[in-house]
Amino acid sequence: MLERHEIETFLTLADELHFGRTADRLGVTTGRISHVIRKLERRVGAALFDRTSRVVRITPIGRRLADDLTPLVAQMDAALSRAIDAGRGVTGQLRVAFLGEYLAPVLLKAVKLFTARHPDCEVDVREVQLYNSRASLLDGSVDVLVAAYPFDGMARGPALMVERRVLAVAATHPLADRKSVSLEVLADHPVVQYPAVTSAEFKRDRTPEHTPSGRPVPKGPPGNTFSEMLSLVALGRGVLPVGEQTERYHPRPDIVYVPIHDATPIERGPIWLEANTTARVREFVRAATDANTSPAAKA
Repeated sequence: MLERHEIETFLTLADELHFGRTADRLGVTTGRISHVIRKLERRVGAALFDRTSRVVRITPIGRRLADDLTPLVAQMDAALSRAIDAGRGVTGQLRVAFLGEYLAPVLLKAVKLFTARHPDCEVDVREVQLYNSRASLLDGSVDVLVAAYPFDGMARGPALMVERRVLAVAATHPLADRKSVSLEVLADHPVVQYPAVTSAEFKRDRTPEHTPSGRPVPKGPPGNTFSEMLSLVALGRGVLPVGEQTERYHPRPDIVYVPIHDATPIERGPIWLEANTTARVREFVRAATDANTSPAAKA
């Protein structure tokens, strides 16, 4: 078994690639860092770093060990954080975010109730975009995100908003005068795509590769932001299935939103990293659910 200080020393050096900076970060001497690394290398039976008087490089074996240890350390830290939360109660800081303007009222209701219940916990609120929503959860800069389902690889709470799907088309598009359309029309028109960083399951749900009958759906150009995607629709570059709230928050004279009569609803709610399931996160999800699904919230 590796000692915690050995793992911390190794991962810090793998990050800094400099013995002096590693020693400064850990508050020890460079001699101590060298001693720990040599001890690890003897145990492994191979060099973990190539070092000269000028340069420190991690070896392939060292890189693999760092890649294997990093998620384990994160899980250990998360477990300790959950234990501390359980002992102290709901205090500290909670970082929450929303993806899409229509979810801001949902989030603010949740924050208001959570703050009333847990006045000793500070809540930081921010907005994220399509390109950084997942990264914000993975790097820990956001604890809970209120966004649309599905969200690959994340824990999720109850749906706080359910809305019908509509098809965004240019005002001059042949489908613009329809009262409703079927998902089958996607096979006849290019569909604007989400950014490459968007999760695969989400893209399959929003911009499927095939219609329900199995017909292939042609891919239109991708957009980097949701507003950019709508602009591509307005330019006639493709159509885009969206939630009906889009018409309220993104009304445009050059876009028409046509109901899709055979599509399942879109659900939105809290999403978080499973390893980051702290007491703060659990209590916020409970407050969000109570604030947005109770009879009073619907009134």
